[in-house]
Amino acid sequence: MKSTIARWSMTLLAMGAAAQVAVKAQDLSSSRQSVGQPSKDRIVIGLGAAVTPVYQGADDYRVLPLPAIDIVEGRFFANFRNGVGLNLVDDRALTIGAGVTPMPGYRRRDVPTGVDRLSWGVGGRVFANLTGGGVVATLGATQGITGSTGGFIADASLSYPVILNPKVIITPSIATSFADGKHMDGYFGVNAREAAASGLDQYRGKAGFKDVSALLNIVYRLDSRWSVTGSVGATSLLGRVKDSPLVEHATRPNGFLALAYRF
Repeated sequence: MKSTIARWSMTLLAMGAAAQVAVKAQDLSSSRQSVGQPSKDRIVIGLGAAVTPVYQGADDYRVLPLPAIDIVEGRFFANFRNGVGLNLVDDRALTIGAGVTPMPGYRRRDVPTGVDRLSWGVGGRVFANLTGGGVVATLGATQGITGSTGGFIADASLSYPVILNPKVIITPSIATSFADGKHMDGYFGVNAREAAASGLDQYRGKAGFKDVSALLNIVYRLDSRWSVTGSVGATSLLGRVKDSPLVEHATRPNGFLALAYRF
Protein backbone atom coordinates (compact mmCIF):
# COMPACT_ATOMS: atom_id res chain seq x y z
CA MET A 1 0.00 0.00 0.00
CA LYS A 2 1.31 3.45 -0.77
CA SER A 3 2.11 5.41 2.33
CA THR A 4 1.60 8.80 0.68
CA ILE A 5 -1.15 11.36 0.63
CA ALA A 6 -4.41 11.08 -1.29
CA ARG A 7 -6.77 13.97 -1.28
CA TRP A 8 -10.14 15.16 -2.55
CA SER A 9 -9.84 15.95 -6.23
CA MET A 10 -9.91 19.60 -7.27
CA THR A 11 -13.33 18.86 -8.69
CA LEU A 12 -14.83 18.25 -5.25
CA LEU A 13 -12.81 21.08 -3.73
CA ALA A 14 -14.28 23.54 -6.24
CA MET A 15 -17.77 22.17 -5.60
CA GLY A 16 -17.34 22.71 -1.89
CA ALA A 17 -16.11 26.26 -2.47
CA ALA A 18 -19.07 27.11 -4.69
CA ALA A 19 -21.52 25.64 -2.20
CA GLN A 20 -20.12 27.75 0.64
CA VAL A 21 -20.12 30.92 -1.48
CA ALA A 22 -23.74 30.19 -2.39
CA VAL A 23 -24.68 30.01 1.29
CA LYS A 24 -22.99 33.38 1.87
CA ALA A 25 -24.89 34.79 -1.08
CA GLN A 26 -28.12 33.52 0.43
CA ASP A 27 -27.17 35.31 3.66
CA LEU A 28 -26.65 38.50 1.66
CA SER A 29 -29.98 38.07 -0.13
CA SER A 30 -31.77 37.53 3.18
CA SER A 31 -30.08 40.51 4.82
CA ARG A 32 -31.41 42.79 2.12
CA GLN A 33 -34.87 41.84 3.27
CA SER A 34 -34.19 42.31 7.01
CA VAL A 35 -33.20 45.08 9.37
CA GLY A 36 -29.81 45.11 11.07
CA GLN A 37 -26.82 42.81 10.71
CA PRO A 38 -27.89 39.13 10.49
CA SER A 39 -26.07 36.51 12.54
CA LYS A 40 -23.50 34.40 10.71
CA ASP A 41 -24.50 31.33 12.70
CA ARG A 42 -26.21 28.71 10.58
CA ILE A 43 -26.86 25.00 10.28
CA VAL A 44 -27.35 23.76 6.72
CA ILE A 45 -27.58 20.01 6.23
CA GLY A 46 -28.56 17.97 3.20
CA LEU A 47 -27.61 15.19 0.86
CA GLY A 48 -26.18 15.28 -2.63
CA ALA A 49 -24.31 13.29 -5.22
CA ALA A 50 -21.36 14.07 -7.48
CA VAL A 51 -20.70 12.58 -10.89
CA THR A 52 -16.91 12.58 -11.00
CA PRO A 53 -13.97 10.55 -12.34
CA VAL A 54 -12.98 7.66 -10.06
CA TYR A 55 -9.66 9.47 -9.62
CA GLN A 56 -8.05 12.48 -11.25
CA GLY A 57 -7.21 11.67 -14.85
CA ALA A 58 -9.31 8.47 -14.96
CA ASP A 59 -11.45 7.38 -17.87
CA ASP A 60 -14.21 5.88 -15.70
CA TYR A 61 -16.78 7.83 -13.68
CA ARG A 62 -18.64 7.12 -10.47
CA VAL A 63 -21.65 8.58 -8.69
CA LEU A 64 -20.37 9.58 -5.26
CA PRO A 65 -22.92 10.32 -2.48
CA LEU A 66 -21.84 13.43 -0.58
CA PRO A 67 -23.20 15.28 2.45
CA ALA A 68 -24.20 18.90 2.05
CA ILE A 69 -23.01 20.48 5.29
CA ASP A 70 -22.34 24.08 6.26
CA ILE A 71 -22.38 24.75 10.00
CA VAL A 72 -21.20 27.92 11.74
CA GLU A 73 -21.76 28.34 15.49
CA GLY A 74 -19.66 31.15 16.92
CA ARG A 75 -16.08 30.35 15.90
CA PHE A 76 -16.82 26.68 15.20
CA PHE A 77 -17.31 25.56 11.59
CA ALA A 78 -17.95 22.31 9.75
CA ASN A 79 -18.24 22.24 5.99
CA PHE A 80 -17.37 20.28 2.89
CA ARG A 81 -14.30 22.25 1.90
CA ASN A 82 -12.44 23.11 5.08
CA GLY A 83 -13.48 20.23 7.33
CA VAL A 84 -14.03 20.88 11.05
CA GLY A 85 -12.30 23.62 12.99
CA LEU A 86 -12.34 27.17 14.31
CA ASN A 87 -12.44 30.57 12.63
CA LEU A 88 -9.63 32.52 14.27
CA VAL A 89 -10.57 35.76 12.50
CA ASP A 90 -14.10 36.32 11.26
CA ASP A 91 -15.50 39.60 10.00
CA ARG A 92 -17.38 40.77 6.93
CA ALA A 93 -14.29 41.07 4.72
CA LEU A 94 -11.85 38.49 6.09
CA THR A 95 -12.11 35.00 7.56
CA ILE A 96 -9.06 33.03 8.70
CA GLY A 97 -9.54 29.52 10.03
CA ALA A 98 -7.82 26.27 10.89
CA GLY A 99 -9.04 22.71 11.30
CA VAL A 100 -8.81 19.13 10.13
CA THR A 101 -10.20 17.72 6.91
CA PRO A 102 -10.51 14.22 5.40
CA MET A 103 -8.07 13.22 2.67
CA PRO A 104 -9.54 10.36 0.62
CA GLY A 105 -7.70 8.52 -2.10
CA TYR A 106 -8.80 5.97 -4.67
CA ARG A 107 -9.97 2.36 -4.53
CA ARG A 108 -7.88 -0.54 -5.80
CA ARG A 109 -10.56 -1.45 -8.33
CA ASP A 110 -10.46 2.07 -9.81
CA VAL A 111 -6.79 1.92 -10.88
CA PRO A 112 -5.02 -0.55 -13.20
CA THR A 113 -4.37 -4.01 -11.78
CA GLY A 114 -1.09 -4.03 -9.88
CA VAL A 115 -1.34 -0.40 -8.70
CA ASP A 116 -1.91 0.02 -4.96
CA ARG A 117 -4.94 1.79 -3.57
CA LEU A 118 -4.60 5.00 -1.57
CA SER A 119 -6.44 4.84 1.75
CA TRP A 120 -8.06 7.66 3.69
CA GLY A 121 -6.18 9.99 5.97
CA VAL A 122 -6.67 13.26 7.82
CA GLY A 123 -4.96 16.56 7.09
CA GLY A 124 -4.48 19.79 8.98
CA ARG A 125 -5.81 22.78 7.03
CA VAL A 126 -5.47 26.56 7.28
CA PHE A 127 -7.30 28.97 5.01
CA ALA A 128 -8.23 32.60 4.44
CA ASN A 129 -11.32 33.98 2.69
CA LEU A 130 -11.23 37.59 1.49
CA THR A 131 -14.40 39.29 0.23
CA GLY A 132 -14.40 42.53 -1.70
CA GLY A 133 -16.25 44.02 -4.64
CA GLY A 134 -18.54 41.01 -4.76
CA VAL A 135 -15.59 38.62 -5.29
CA VAL A 136 -14.67 35.91 -2.79
CA ALA A 137 -10.99 34.89 -2.88
CA THR A 138 -9.77 31.85 -0.95
CA LEU A 139 -6.25 30.66 -0.16
CA GLY A 140 -5.74 27.36 1.65
CA ALA A 141 -3.10 24.82 2.59
CA THR A 142 -3.48 21.21 3.74
CA GLN A 143 -0.82 18.97 5.27
CA GLY A 144 -1.36 15.26 5.81
CA ILE A 145 -0.96 14.33 9.48
CA THR A 146 -2.51 10.88 10.12
CA GLY A 147 -3.34 7.65 8.37
CA SER A 148 -1.51 6.55 5.24
CA THR A 149 -1.14 10.17 4.18
CA GLY A 150 1.58 12.75 3.87
CA GLY A 151 2.49 15.63 1.63
CA PHE A 152 1.24 19.14 1.12
CA ILE A 153 -1.34 20.85 -1.11
CA ALA A 154 -1.99 24.59 -1.52
CA ASP A 155 -5.14 25.81 -3.25
CA ALA A 156 -6.61 29.09 -4.44
CA SER A 157 -9.97 30.05 -5.85
CA LEU A 158 -12.02 33.05 -7.00
CA SER A 159 -15.82 33.09 -6.90
CA TYR A 160 -18.39 35.73 -7.84
CA PRO A 161 -21.92 35.10 -6.51
CA VAL A 162 -24.68 36.81 -8.48
CA ILE A 163 -28.18 37.13 -7.00
CA LEU A 164 -30.52 36.99 -9.99
CA ASN A 165 -33.63 37.22 -7.79
CA PRO A 166 -34.65 36.20 -4.25
CA LYS A 167 -34.78 32.54 -5.33
CA VAL A 168 -31.88 32.10 -7.75
CA ILE A 169 -28.15 32.60 -7.11
CA ILE A 170 -25.44 31.71 -9.63
CA THR A 171 -21.75 31.51 -8.73
CA PRO A 172 -19.00 31.09 -11.32
CA SER A 173 -15.68 29.97 -9.81
CA ILE A 174 -12.15 29.22 -10.90
CA ALA A 175 -9.60 27.35 -8.80
CA THR A 176 -6.12 25.87 -8.92
CA SER A 177 -3.85 23.80 -6.68
CA PHE A 178 -0.15 23.22 -6.11
CA ALA A 179 1.22 20.00 -4.59
CA ASP A 180 4.59 18.93 -3.30
CA GLY A 181 6.52 15.97 -4.69
CA LYS A 182 5.27 13.60 -1.99
CA HIS A 183 1.66 14.17 -2.95
CA MET A 184 2.35 14.06 -6.69
CA ASP A 185 4.30 10.82 -6.41
CA GLY A 186 1.77 9.25 -4.06
CA TYR A 187 -1.26 10.04 -6.20
CA PHE A 188 0.13 9.79 -9.74
CA GLY A 189 3.35 7.82 -9.27
CA VAL A 190 4.03 4.26 -10.38
CA ASN A 191 6.94 2.58 -8.58
CA ALA A 192 9.06 -0.32 -9.86
CA ARG A 193 6.95 -3.00 -8.16
CA GLU A 194 3.69 -1.53 -9.47
CA ALA A 195 5.16 -1.16 -12.96
CA ALA A 196 6.17 -4.83 -12.99
CA ALA A 197 2.73 -5.92 -11.76
CA SER A 198 0.68 -3.64 -13.99
CA GLY A 199 2.75 -3.37 -17.17
CA LEU A 200 2.75 0.43 -16.87
CA ASP A 201 5.85 2.58 -17.18
CA GLN A 202 7.48 3.78 -13.99
CA TYR A 203 6.68 7.37 -13.08
CA ARG A 204 7.82 9.60 -10.24
CA GLY A 205 5.82 12.73 -9.51
CA LYS A 206 7.45 16.06 -8.75
CA ALA A 207 6.23 19.25 -7.07
CA GLY A 208 4.30 21.72 -9.19
CA PHE A 209 0.92 23.11 -10.09
CA LYS A 210 -1.45 20.15 -10.23
CA ASP A 211 -4.69 21.32 -11.80
CA VAL A 212 -7.09 24.12 -12.66
CA SER A 213 -10.88 24.03 -12.45
CA ALA A 214 -13.84 26.07 -13.64
CA LEU A 215 -17.28 25.65 -12.10
CA LEU A 216 -20.75 27.15 -12.35
CA ASN A 217 -22.91 26.70 -9.26
CA ILE A 218 -26.66 27.42 -9.20
CA VAL A 219 -28.77 27.61 -6.05
CA TYR A 220 -32.56 27.61 -6.23
CA ARG A 221 -34.34 28.47 -2.98
CA LEU A 222 -37.54 26.47 -2.71
CA ASP A 223 -38.53 28.46 0.39
CA SER A 224 -36.86 30.05 3.42
CA ARG A 225 -35.51 26.64 4.56
CA TRP A 226 -35.11 24.33 1.57
CA SER A 227 -32.77 24.84 -1.37
CA VAL A 228 -31.49 22.86 -4.35
CA THR A 229 -27.88 23.29 -5.49
CA GLY A 230 -26.52 22.15 -8.84
CA SER A 231 -22.99 22.49 -10.20
CA VAL A 232 -21.32 21.73 -13.49
CA GLY A 233 -17.66 22.21 -14.33
CA ALA A 234 -14.40 20.73 -15.52
CA THR A 235 -10.91 20.09 -14.14
CA SER A 236 -7.69 20.01 -16.16
CA LEU A 237 -4.41 18.54 -14.97
CA LEU A 238 -1.34 20.71 -15.50
CA GLY A 239 2.29 20.30 -16.38
CA ARG A 240 4.26 17.10 -16.00
CA VAL A 241 1.52 15.29 -14.08
CA LYS A 242 -0.23 14.69 -17.41
CA ASP A 243 2.66 12.32 -18.28
CA SER A 244 1.69 9.87 -15.52
CA PRO A 245 0.63 6.49 -16.98
CA LEU A 246 -2.38 6.64 -14.63
CA VAL A 247 -3.71 9.71 -16.48
CA GLU A 248 -6.02 8.76 -19.33
CA HIS A 249 -7.64 12.18 -19.80
CA ALA A 250 -6.09 15.47 -18.70
CA THR A 251 -9.46 17.28 -18.74
CA ARG A 252 -12.66 15.81 -17.34
CA PRO A 253 -16.13 17.31 -16.74
CA ASN A 254 -18.04 16.81 -13.51
CA GLY A 255 -21.38 17.57 -11.90
CA PHE A 256 -23.04 17.85 -8.51
CA LEU A 257 -26.65 18.03 -7.23
CA ALA A 258 -27.85 18.44 -3.63
CA LEU A 259 -30.96 19.16 -1.58
CA ALA A 260 -30.35 21.01 1.71
CA TYR A 261 -32.35 22.24 4.69
CA ARG A 262 -31.42 25.29 6.75
CA PHE A 263 -32.31 25.05 10.43
